[in-house]
Amino acid sequence: MTEAKSTPENPWPVRTVARKLLDWINRLGDVWVEGQVTQLNARSSTAFLTLRDPSVDMSMSITCNAGMIRELQLTEGSRVIVHGKISFYPNRGTLSLRADDIRAVGIGELLARIERLRKLLHAEGLFDPRRKRRPPFLPNKIGLITGRASAAERDVLTNARNRWPAAHFRVINVAVQGPMAVTQVMTALSTLDRDPECDVIIVARGGGSVEDLLPFSDEALCRAVSSCRTPVLSAIGHEPDTPLVDHVADVRCSTPTDAANGWFPMSPRRVNASARCAIADGARCTAGSIGNENCSTPCAPDQYFRTRTVRWTAGQKR
Repeated sequence: MTEAKSTPENPWPVRTVARKLLDWINRLGDVWVEGQVTQLNARSSTAFLTLRDPSVDMSMSITCNAGMIRELQLTEGSRVIVHGKISFYPNRGTLSLRADDIRAVGIGELLARIERLRKLLHAEGLFDPRRKRRPPFLPNKIGLITGRASAAERDVLTNARNRWPAAHFRVINVAVQGPMAVTQVMTALSTLDRDPECDVIIVARGGGSVEDLLPFSDEALCRAVSSCRTPVLSAIGHEPDTPLVDHVADVRCSTPTDAANGWFPMSPRRVNASARCAIADGARCTAGSIGNENCSTPCAPDQYFRTRTVRWTAGQKR
């Protein structure tokens, strides 16, 4: 006999709702789930961990035999594929996945996934050079997304202010690796993109392993960068590192230092009257030429700024 629908006059008791949830969950059967390990506790015979979706702020509890964790040498931040069955505990109203198989996602598989995503985004036109915009000359405010007290933050701020002391930054510190990185970087991007005074956004972090830089090849983050109205500079890792965000951003900088030295003008106070730069037949000055004694042609400060103005074009928010 079908149970009557709940109404204000005939509400279901908690036990009825819990029983119905249990029935639905039991129909789900066993599942394969992928995520990133956080809050790992394997001190007893049973291990407890949280499996987090790195692209959104969502997670689930996992229980398994602690021997499985030790055998795979899993640590917080490991990418895994888990097989198990969802359990619902009516008395507490909580869900947990009881795992019977855990498999680590290897470097080779991670690289293969990045390559598949690269081809997908390229086919959609997200790497198209026609989408790219140059940051404006002398931005009113510069947004910087980076790790707290990191070398990348220090490099960008120090070098930019050495070149242009009046540079005004709005810095948002985020996790730059691990399961929280993608959501925090995306939130910071959204915040800075809504700031009407922010003319350019720099996303910066130092070098690291494939796993460390993995958040910057996340599909959700790449699409968030692509949809920004504000020009975005990607300054991730070292020269050989090329996460997918580099391809989507308006400007790719080889290092955080390059983001400051290559894309910020030098104050007239910093320009040496005897500096030389390579200007010939109307060619424009390069960012690193001022103060370079190896340059062949003298360049006065006013000439430098005229040429830099040619290089920098005013960027309008989309």
